[in-house]
Order: sequence, then structure tokens, then C-alpha cells
Amino acid sequence: MATTLPLDAALAVRLIGALERLEAWWPVPPAPPDWENDRAFRWRRMGHRGCLQAVRHPHRLRLADLQRIDRQKAALDLNIRQFMADQPCNNVLLWGARGTGKSSLIKALLNEYAGQGLRLVEVDKNDLLDLPDIVEPLYDRPERFLLYCDDLSFEADEPSYKALKAMLDGSISAAPDNVLLCATSNRRHLLPEYLRDNQEARIVDGELHHGEAVEEKISLSERFGLWLSFHPFSQDDYLAIVAYWLAQLDSSVSLNEAAREEALRWALQRGSRSGRVAWQFARDWVGRQSVQ
Repeated sequence: MATTLPLDAALAVRLIGALERLEAWWPVPPAPPDWENDRAFRWRRMGHRGCLQAVRHPHRLRLADLQRIDRQKAALDLNIRQFMADQPCNNVLLWGARGTGKSSLIKALLNEYAGQGLRLVEVDKNDLLDLPDIVEPLYDRPERFLLYCDDLSFEADEPSYKALKAMLDGSISAAPDNVLLCATSNRRHLLPEYLRDNQEARIVDGELHHGEAVEEKISLSERFGLWLSFHPFSQDDYLAIVAYWLAQLDSSVSLNEAAREEALRWALQRGSRSGRVAWQFARDWVGRQSVQ
């Protein structure tokens, strides 16, 4: 004869079963960051909470791999060395043409100084509202942290825009001394600029006064103390980068006349002479030579 459970016991069994099914879908609590062995992290949202997730295989770019941006390399490297030495330094905005080495420079500097305690935390634009939660556990750490926002741009009414302004300068809470903000963008002022914004400008006693819309847009980028601009490469610079990557990928492949013509055609098809385009061509050319 089947045994009939009391009502309370039957309810308890059903609740336990429901909890077991929920646990199968519930995210596993993240392990705490391993600051000793991991050098790069991403901020990830998990439901209503966020956590730092280690990047197990970060890019291995070296500073020597970044060709024809010596001015930008020198300026950012000096700023990072000041930061590593616990000396005054500035938050950094790297802006300019696509594919010219902005984000690659950040990754290369991480590899250069990771052995001295530099760590990188990548934060997506949509997660900038979490900045207070991200930096709070970093205050008492001995490592130095680059807070990295890639390809940053905003619309004027985005809430993350104001969160970044507060983090840079304006919040009642001071930013940690061991955290440096580095952002890359294709826009100098991080916001779209419209013709109507400039129509608000006026001349007062011979001086140009921007309208409120322009002042608001400039106010964010001005909170970065160090601006580094990246411009499209000349043809000679582009070909020099192609030659470098050909040699790195296969020492037997050189920039001969055939490779030179193909490299220029490759750039023309993409409408850009950039380090990224040079790298992509070199991979294609070396790969084709090896299988033909």
C-alpha cells in the first residue's frame, strides 16, 4: 500500500525538489581574484551583482611590436612609470583613427609592467555605473591597477557618462591612488558633436565663448589629464609596419615588390592605412605564401 505523506512533509519534498532544480541553473559564486597569478580581469555582471573575472589568456603584445607610434609610446610609458613609482600622474585618453594602436598600446604596457605589480581591469561602457563597486576592493591592494575602457563613446543622456565624470573628478569619494583610468575612443570629446552645438557659440569682447552644449561635451574629456592623439599612417609608415609583421611571422618572407603592391591594394580596398590593416595583410600574405 502506498504511503501517504502528511501535507507538511509533502510540501517540504516539493520545495526541496524545486530548490535542487533552481541550483542547477544558479550561477556558481565566482572565485576571488588571484592577483598574484592573473594580470588581466574583466568586470562581469551576474544577475544583480558583478564580479572580476580573470582573463586567462591575455594578449602578449610587446611595446616593440608597435611601430611608428613612438611619440605616443614614450608619453604613455612615462606616465605609467610615474604611476608605478607612486608619483603624480594623469588619467589617460587615447583618441583618434581606428586601428592605429590605441588599445594595443595599453595591452603592451600591461605586459611590460605586470612583473612589477601592474594589473588591468577592463570595464565595458554599460558597466560604468558599477565603478564605485569595482574600485572599492582595490583601495588596500599593493598592486597598481589600470582601469581600461575600450572604444568609449556616449550619447549625452547616458547615465554611464555621468558615472565616469564622477569617477574622474567630482565624486565625494576620492579615487584610489593605485587606480589609473585609461580610455580609448575614436572621438576626441567622447560625445557626438553636431553643427547646431556650434551655433550657440558667441563672441564677447573679441573672445570666443562656446555654448552650453559644447562646454558639456568638452567637460568630460578635459577630466583626462593626458591626451594622446593617433592619426592615420602615411604610406611609408604603413609599409614599414607591413615589413615588420612579415618578418615577425616568417623570417623568410620580405616586403618585395609583389608584396608591396598587394599591401597597397589591400589598404585601398579597406579604405585605411593602419597598423591593424598592416597586421591583417601580413597574416594573409604569409599564409598564402606557405600554401602555394
